[in-house]
Amino acid sequence: MRTRLALVLGSVSAALIALTLASPRVIAADKVDPAADAKAFQNFFFQKFPDVKREDFVNGPYSMNADMKRQWQEKEEFPPYEFALDAGKEMFATPFKNGKSYADCFPNGGIGIRQNYPYFDEKEGKVVTLELALNRCREANGEAPYSYVKDEMASLTAYMAFTSRGKPMDIRIPDDPRALAAFENGKRYFYTRRGQMNFSCASCHVQSPGERIRAEILAPALGIVNAMPIYRSEWSGMGTTSRRFVTCNSQTRAVPLEPQADEYRDVEYFLSYVANGLPISGPGARP
Repeated sequence: MRTRLALVLGSVSAALIALTLASPRVIAADKVDPAADAKAFQNFFFQKFPDVKREDFVNGPYSMNADMKRQWQEKEEFPPYEFALDAGKEMFATPFKNGKSYADCFPNGGIGIRQNYPYFDEKEGKVVTLELALNRCREANGEAPYSYVKDEMASLTAYMAFTSRGKPMDIRIPDDPRALAAFENGKRYFYTRRGQMNFSCASCHVQSPGERIRAEILAPALGIVNAMPIYRSEWSGMGTTSRRFVTCNSQTRAVPLEPQADEYRDVEYFLSYVANGLPISGPGARP
């Protein structure tokens, strides 16, 4: 299986070549066209999997396999992430020690806004994810930040994602060379091979969605962040977007970055932007 997979991954399609970056880290802003990239990215998956409904890509491996999808739909009657939803809702409503709450930190009181994260903060000049914004809210109100990979952050983001379910991802890239550079840096990180196995994110999630690595069916990259955070049977619990990026690096035997490192924030920005128009489905569940 491993040899076969290596051969498959070694055969880079023409579409992937067109998407792969070979340019230096600093990108000339006038050469970056996120809208064209998003259109090409989505069309690649729509053409590769013509029988998969557009909105179903946000269901990851379940969109690739009919048997798995049936099992998952039965499981959704008693979803494994339900406990996190309940905990997240209670945490979100609980005031900080100073009397304020998460609702004071976000537009619309933090309800139904998941589809707008991450965003590019023009004052800071960097990408701000929902996980980062939640911890900044806590610190601004005298509370200790949560771990980016543990249960509390997953529960909070699960509740906020749930309030946005069905809303189309709506990520904006302002006309700012720093924002364009962040998008391009995220794109580059996604396509760059690394680690002892010499895999990129695209090796699994662009070249090989629907195929198996051991018992796992690989998810398509399109819509992969729309389902975050997720319950994974492999983890026996919930995981954040940060945890997923760290795990992916570890699985390819690359050295993981610190959660919320600039590169992870940029790749989340890239993956979220190219999924614009697809519905939020989080919190999700995965094998």
